[in-house]
This record gives sequence, C-alpha cells and structure tokens, in this order.
Amino acid sequence: MAWLLLVSAGLVEIAMAAALKASNGWSRPLPGALGVLAALLSIVLLTQSLKSLPTGTAYAVWTGIGAVGVALLGVLLHGDSASPARLACMALIVAGIAGLRWLEA
Repeated sequence: MAWLLLVSAGLVEIAMAAALKASNGWSRPLPGALGVLAALLSIVLLTQSLKSLPTGTAYAVWTGIGAVGVALLGVLLHGDSASPARLACMALIVAGIAGLRWLEA
C-alpha cells in the first residue's frame, strides 16, 4: 500500500507542475490554485507512504516520478527536445526508481 501511495504522490506531482505551467505565471489563477492543491495532496500522499518506507527511498522515488513525468509532458505537450540523450537520461531515472523498489522488497 505504501508504494501505491508513493506512486500516486508522484503522479499528482506531475499534475501540479502541469497546472502551474497552465497558470502562466499566475495570470490564470484557477490553474495556479489547482496546482497548489495538487502540491498539498502530493505531500499528504508522500507523508502517508513515509509511515512504511525509508525517507531517502521515498523521496528519491517521488522526485524521480515527478521529474520524468514532467519532462515527458514537456516533450509531448510543449515541444521540448526528445533527443536520444535526453530520453536515455530519463530512462536512467526510471531504472533508478525500479532499482530502489526492487531493493526495498
């Protein structure tokens, strides 16, 4: 259950970043407010996962999911570079997340 909470926290973190991007520097308050709410939800979910998981592992996985997810959103929605090197770096982060999960089992 802790891992499900942690993955959910990471996915909500991605939604937070997307909402804050959509706020256009707070010129659109509704997406900004949704981003703040998503940030709070993400932290609540992370905190719940920390009841069972080591802090270092949980934090690394949480930030890794967020980083890769936001980078992929940038590629898919905002025309960010999808160079092989950039994709390989994202794959390394995913491999690190999988490794942390595997070592925690």
